[in-house]
Amino acid sequence: MQARRRDTTDFNLPPMPLIVQKFGGSSVANPEKILRAARRAIRAQQEGNQVVMVVSAMGDTTDDLLDLAAKITDKPPAREMDMLLSTGEQVSVALMAIAIHSLGHQAVSLTGAQIGVKTDGTFRKARIRSIETARLRKLLDEGNIVIAAGFQGIDDHFNITTLGRGGSDTTAVALAAVLRADACEIYTDVDGVYTTDPRVVPEARRVGRIGYDEMLELASLGAGVMHSRSIEFGKKFDVPIHVRSSFTDQPGTMIVAEPERPDLPVSGAAITKDEALITVQGVPDKPGTSLEIFARIAAKNISVDMIVQNVGESGKADISFTVPQNELAAALDAVRDADLIVGAEAIASDDQVAKVSVVGLGMARQTGVAQKMFRALADAGINIQMITTSEIKISVLVSRDRAAEALRIVHHAFSLDEEPHSPIRPLTPHAAAGDAAEIVSRLQSMNMEDLTIDEISLDNTQARVTISGVPDKPGIAAKVFEDVAAAGVFVDMIVQSHPAAGGHPSIGGSATLSFTVPQNQLSKSVDAARRIAQNLGCKGVSSSPIIAKLSVSGVGLRTHTGVAIRMFKALAEAGINLEMINTSEVRVNVVVEGLSGEKGLKQLQTAFADVMR
Repeated sequence: MQARRRDTTDFNLPPMPLIVQKFGGSSVANPEKILRAARRAIRAQQEGNQVVMVVSAMGDTTDDLLDLAAKITDKPPAREMDMLLSTGEQVSVALMAIAIHSLGHQAVSLTGAQIGVKTDGTFRKARIRSIETARLRKLLDEGNIVIAAGFQGIDDHFNITTLGRGGSDTTAVALAAVLRADACEIYTDVDGVYTTDPRVVPEARRVGRIGYDEMLELASLGAGVMHSRSIEFGKKFDVPIHVRSSFTDQPGTMIVAEPERPDLPVSGAAITKDEALITVQGVPDKPGTSLEIFARIAAKNISVDMIVQNVGESGKADISFTVPQNELAAALDAVRDADLIVGAEAIASDDQVAKVSVVGLGMARQTGVAQKMFRALADAGINIQMITTSEIKISVLVSRDRAAEALRIVHHAFSLDEEPHSPIRPLTPHAAAGDAAEIVSRLQSMNMEDLTIDEISLDNTQARVTISGVPDKPGIAAKVFEDVAAAGVFVDMIVQSHPAAGGHPSIGGSATLSFTVPQNQLSKSVDAARRIAQNLGCKGVSSSPIIAKLSVSGVGLRTHTGVAIRMFKALAEAGINLEMINTSEVRVNVVVEGLSGEKGLKQLQTAFADVMR
């Protein structure tokens, strides 16, 4: 990648282009690989760049250190684990500096503390607050390649902290942000970002460029190339990220604001296997119910992924959501605590499910994406247990034993293995001076990993259609949305509850399927839904002519788990009931009664005023 030269007049930045290069554990696993990485950094410097390397622990070092601790106790103190785990990167940065010296060039290795990576005090998953740059710039100006330890920092009490999973990626992109680097290159054992996991779908195709939001969704769905926090940094501070192979000079994948083909409805597909489902059945359909449940889950630091709340019947509603499989027991304990207050009729769970998703910025502007996905799965006889959609993602829950097959099917259905025929959109020149000034200002005035809300919006142009008693069998969703599309209806938000909500989980049940449409298309949407319900033997159709869709979007919604809680709390305090919920990496959507929209909007604006960009 050719470095972009900058106008440094106003920002006191070095005249030479600056590149941050990150090398993961597999890229520095032995002396030969360390020397190869060293030569790559030296070459970048000789091409006229200042170079900062961010290095992970060698190979399986972190796992080996974890095993050592486990042989002593199964409950080691978190502070001491950070002290232990940070040594892996200290070894690799020193060896990298030694390698560069052995090749006749200058290098200095620094730990996170020596760099000045300041974090909060949360051991094992600390967040970066700030990074000092004076020492780094001085060393760079003296002609050194700076070798920075990834994954670690120091808190206000001088304790060593680690950043958690993907921490070296986070360090690299954060350094690129504060240094206003011209490029952040992530070297790994794969040569870029693929349309899906090539280990599951061998015909997966490498993409040349992908948008931050698409990559955030894919990262959260198990695409292991990069972790969500590093992508959040890239998006928040406008850092172009180049994912490349450590072993070749071939270009990889650029992660930037603009995808290469924004017209494509789907750019990638992913599978999340280690999911478990919880369905809380028959909760009172009144303000505050969701808050009671999810606040208790959040108090146990359990991450909730796929949330589906559908329209209540007879004063009762059902809420389904997924959690990591290894946190199912703790999540169920939290739900039982909430049940003492909300009084649910039953609680069901399933640890044999998986989520399959398609992602693409283009689907927000195109119809038929959902029905195409549902039809492909139906033709293979794969039953969809739950559905949730956002503006750029459609996720379905299926049985785990068919998840890999489902991924292959949807990947093929959207021809993701084929090179698109549409032209690649040229990349807009990066970071104008005004943009850079604004970014520098934000870096100086905030904790770097603070939640940032970009937009709080109200859409009061839609109506809702709900089909209750939908049979739990393959092909139903495909039939519904094919018939709705044939009626010329544009569907926005789709929520299908888990079928356990319609009956005892041991004998199966029926689902509730809701979707939103433009208000001027409600009449023909209801007519289509009634025909569908009659043909499929559903229980009935209901509708609301005016609904309010409230959305909160921004950076950090995944890693700051309290966003949905804050949203639910603000609306509950205003006496506003939630009819539908769905979530994504970059947005939380709720549907409320239409006349409550403006009131809800003001409540959310007040609730998030401290984190609005």
